[in-house]
Amino acid sequence: MATWRELAIEAGMRLFKASGVHRLAAPFTSGLGAILMFHRVRPNSDGAFAPNAGLEITPEFLDALLAHLSAQGYEILSLDAALDIVRAGTAPTRPFVVLTFDDGYCDLVEYALPALERYRAPFTAYVTSGFADRTARLWWLELEEAVRRLSRIDVVVDGRRFARDCATPEEKREAHADLYWALRGGGETQLLDVVATLAREAGVDSRTLAGEACLGWSEIAALSRHELATIGAHSQTHRRLAKLSDADARRELVESRERIGRDIGFASTHFCYPVGDPSSASVREFTLAAELGFASAVTTRPGMLFPEHRDRLLALPRLSVNGRHQSLAALDILLSGAPFALINRGRRIPA
Repeated sequence: MATWRELAIEAGMRLFKASGVHRLAAPFTSGLGAILMFHRVRPNSDGAFAPNAGLEITPEFLDALLAHLSAQGYEILSLDAALDIVRAGTAPTRPFVVLTFDDGYCDLVEYALPALERYRAPFTAYVTSGFADRTARLWWLELEEAVRRLSRIDVVVDGRRFARDCATPEEKREAHADLYWALRGGGETQLLDVVATLAREAGVDSRTLAGEACLGWSEIAALSRHELATIGAHSQTHRRLAKLSDADARRELVESRERIGRDIGFASTHFCYPVGDPSSASVREFTLAAELGFASAVTTRPGMLFPEHRDRLLALPRLSVNGRHQSLAALDILLSGAPFALINRGRRIPA
């Protein structure tokens, strides 16, 4: 079952595609360039129940996307090179994109890297240190797997009983969506506790799941030596920083950077806020990243890069390339910047 936000995005995409108005707006709305956000790149599972499919694209689509960017005249830059352009504030000779991959999934090396190498495309991998350690929990994958295995859910969320049958794919989709957003609306402790309860009931082991899904330290160290790769920090446990105390939020940034530094031999200067929406990272988190000396930090707030971002390098926007809009037409609409000019009522940087 699609959420209202997903339905609104779908409607907007159809409107732009039908009217072509984004192409007329692009010279005024596309800015200097954009940072693209990816999560998983792997073959389509074609399962009837796949609630995290929005976080995945296929290797074939990544290859087509890279070819399309090249054909359209885009330059794929490293994050550092793009930051130099933003700091300078002058329009580049060619529009640019930066490729970023969150969390440190194994399929970055298995499926994405071959395509990135073919197109000589630099990229940034934001690594969650606890996933590499197998100590942090990919709770969204735990929840998916638990709902897949269970025929009924019966838990307490915010003091209220949440009881649903989930025997059929449709029941699983509806139960998962309702529970997911109920948990997202609360705190980190409740979220992790409820998912842990369901995982135990379903026989899902969080450590095994992390080991299957994410790169280990030896693989991350090898990736860090690749000429196309930049390694960034993505916190220690992937908890939403805005939900944490000042001390815990600081620890997430400091310890993830230190842990990465010990294993790859140098400290990361770039950070990615977990979840990264306004309810997960805001002024306090941006200030903290600046105080700790990070050169940049990215959010999941959508938008293009403009010269004004030279003063907002710790709160950079990104464009989500995801499984729900796996089309080059959708990519062109996003890269025009028109949807974000409309959403933000013409402001280049939302308040």
